[in-house]
Amino acid sequence: MMKLFQQVISYVFHPLFVPVVGTMTYFLITPKYSPIEEQSGTILPIFILTVVIPMISYLILKNVGLIQSVFAPTIKERRYPFYISLLLLLTVVYKVLPNNFTPELHYYFLGLIAATSASLFLLFLKFKSSMHLMGMSSLTMYLTCLSVHFEINITIALGILILLTGLVASSRLYLKAHSKAELVIGFLIGAISQLLTVKYWL
Repeated sequence: MMKLFQQVISYVFHPLFVPVVGTMTYFLITPKYSPIEEQSGTILPIFILTVVIPMISYLILKNVGLIQSVFAPTIKERRYPFYISLLLLLTVVYKVLPNNFTPELHYYFLGLIAATSASLFLLFLKFKSSMHLMGMSSLTMYLTCLSVHFEINITIALGILILLTGLVASSRLYLKAHSKAELVIGFLIGAISQLLTVKYWL
């Protein structure tokens, strides 16, 4: 029962959902006026590019035998989803966001690209950083910066997100998906990548 619970946590908080969750959260808390057309014109293509297409890609990769699990447990398996993720994130930055340009989202995605690139680089050094923790820390740091930027108190939401990050870390350890070092490095990659972009929009 506990193992099932930990697996559900890993699926629900999969890094696949981080880009679209960050985008939706931006529109929820920004005091800037955003027409519904602008919101849907941004959220929908990002959802398709960062959730739907990766899911289809995963099914294709699994069918041809390049990966065995949605969590891509081995270093070799993880490279393929990383390549696809980088390509799709770049597509968002160059094709989707310029249509309704918002600097906060633009640099959020640049931070995600930097984090993904750093994690991919580590794979070539035979080190498997945690994508789950990278995603959670990216989102947490981004929302923290948004709250400062817009001077909005979202302390409760941030507190919940930090607790969930701890829960995700515990689930990855329980399932023996990562070592403590891999979790810490993944967390730092996500947080630092977002911090590096802050000076351009905060």
